[in-house]
Amino acid sequence: MSVVLSADEASELLKASIAGKLPDARGRFGPYGGRYVPETLVPAFERLEQGIADHLHTDDFQKEFRSELKNWVGRPTALTFAPRLSERWGAEVWLKREDLAHTGAHKINNAIGQALLAKRLGAKRIIAETGAGQHGVASAAACARVGLPCRVYMGAVDIERQAPNVDRMLRLGAEVFPVETGDKTLRAAIDEALREWVTDPEGTYYLIGSAVGAHPYPYLVRELQSVIGQEAREQIIAQAGGLPDAAFACVGGGSNAIGLFYPLLGDAEIELIGVEAGGTGDGLGQNAATLATGTPGVLQGSYSIILQDENGNVRETHSISAGLDYSGVGPEHALLQAIGRVTYVAAGDQAALAALEDLCETEGILTALETAHAYAAASEWAAKNPGKRILIGNSGRGDKDMPTLKQHPIRNKPNAAT
Repeated sequence: MSVVLSADEASELLKASIAGKLPDARGRFGPYGGRYVPETLVPAFERLEQGIADHLHTDDFQKEFRSELKNWVGRPTALTFAPRLSERWGAEVWLKREDLAHTGAHKINNAIGQALLAKRLGAKRIIAETGAGQHGVASAAACARVGLPCRVYMGAVDIERQAPNVDRMLRLGAEVFPVETGDKTLRAAIDEALREWVTDPEGTYYLIGSAVGAHPYPYLVRELQSVIGQEAREQIIAQAGGLPDAAFACVGGGSNAIGLFYPLLGDAEIELIGVEAGGTGDGLGQNAATLATGTPGVLQGSYSIILQDENGNVRETHSISAGLDYSGVGPEHALLQAIGRVTYVAAGDQAALAALEDLCETEGILTALETAHAYAAASEWAAKNPGKRILIGNSGRGDKDMPTLKQHPIRNKPNAAT
């Protein structure tokens, strides 16, 4: 359920979004977004908002940012045609390979951009949160690159299921702080990072990892991640001879999805499909399908769609993928659903595992469990739309998920996990 908009309101908001006029001056994406934060953090948010206005789109900052993307991150990432997967699905499948970026996922685009900004704003240290660990790894690497100390908050549950990334963060020089409160996953990690920021809002910079939270974070993350869609659009025209019929991306908080979708919003012929975590079922606590089953509310500084009960208590979630295991979603995604520009669906744990195996078997690519949800939905769409051209945001690689994958036997190889 989302806020109901009239056809005229939806049309005007879509035009504003395509024209780059959202968020507005209040940090609103239509009815969503805004800033709901403790009074002690208001000056820090205002300072960040002014810093973005002063630096983000200047020639000097963009030159430095683009240089780091090219020479350190390894951009542009490849656009890969998937011939055997295409044959299996009966479609023309192209993959935007964020798994080939430095540290193995799209998260590094945002992390290095915010780290450069934090340096310009005079920060003495950086804190971050992480679920799947990829943002934590990216933040640790970016902080090492710019020479700032880094502390990463991570739920105890996620620390256990993302052990390889925890070790990577430590080796990159970050301190990893285990969060034992709440649901011990991403939501709890964000809560803890915000509590830490309150204690030192001037010397500490909070490097948020997704397009969530209070204004200006959803805007900032979108601007830094839009390089994904900008590259993909140019690449698919050059390599395939035209735009895709549909583009898919997984959605937790929504940074990789907004990065892919935002530059494509004006291409009306492209169907945009975001894929949430369907978990093990439709019941309370069985999934993280926020846009499919959530209701409007405030979570961690922003008015968006969240998973909450009838009394407004935020629900705990479940997903086999740590990065999608979140009770909210970015406010821009809530708007894009409300105006009908993006369709949001859910894929369950087992469907994601099967899609991951399909990709491994046909293309030799081990994708992240988060990304596997996008493949699961794309395969279903392909079956109903034979012969169409599909673009999938391959947001990260699956090395980090081996502890989880080892608990699930490989299809047709029942003893492989033992």
